[in-house]
Amino acid sequence: MLRCGRIAYTNVLPLYAAVDEGAVAYPGTLYAAVPSRLNAMLLSGELDVSPISAFEWAKHASEFVLLPDLCVGARADVVSVVLVSAVPPALLDGETVYVTDASATGRNLLRVILERRYGVSPAYATEPHPLERARAGAPVLLIGDAAIDAVDVVPAAHVYDLGKLWREWTGENTVFAVWAARRDAYARDPGGVADCMRALAEARAWGNAHGDRVVALAQRTIARAPGFYENYYGKLNFTFDAAAQRGLSAYCRELSAIGAIDAVPPCTPEHLDAVAR
Repeated sequence: MLRCGRIAYTNVLPLYAAVDEGAVAYPGTLYAAVPSRLNAMLLSGELDVSPISAFEWAKHASEFVLLPDLCVGARADVVSVVLVSAVPPALLDGETVYVTDASATGRNLLRVILERRYGVSPAYATEPHPLERARAGAPVLLIGDAAIDAVDVVPAAHVYDLGKLWREWTGENTVFAVWAARRDAYARDPGGVADCMRALAEARAWGNAHGDRVVALAQRTIARAPGFYENYYGKLNFTFDAAAQRGLSAYCRELSAIGAIDAVPPCTPEHLDAVAR
């Protein structure tokens, strides 16, 4: 069985709730971890197929087959990738901004927005406990469930949604993760890769049709205020369509502009037949 990654946040439950509930059988072995760990496992060969941070995919695109149909992103507000700062972004030049090491895409999207949109050059420092740092009032990047928690512990005026900032600036979608297969794994078992992607496409369709059960599973995982998950999942985009591909391409161009990647890779899937339509 192929070794496959799964992001260990509630944001992907619309894709995996069907698997968790036994409604869809997944044909690979799933390993759940934070995005940075999945990136490392895919790069090292510990995983065959996985969601991978858009930044790490862009940096190592030649090593992977970019798979169709699925991504993790947003059309505007993303909610779970935020800068928390008492100082407005445009005034952070020379300041220290603390970043989580859990998301390469989020860190580099913050760099792009601060350096390219606002023209500021802060210093960046890795922070293992970002929410605690945010409570203390320092500028901090938060992702995942910690970012969602931030709205309860810091003033709303201090929370800057990176998806919203990106959309206001570029007019494009954000893409935080794509699905990719190692080239050696795809060459060895293209049918197995296709089966894994078909299962996730089926699981996504199940999640769309059973939103109440997805929300119930999310509430059992991390309980939040009534209505939160319905609103949150409504903002996310899991379809790697033309708009998402344009957003990914725009992100890659900005990464190249700040010297974070050497070249802008093609941002269209290489094997459109990997998912049954």
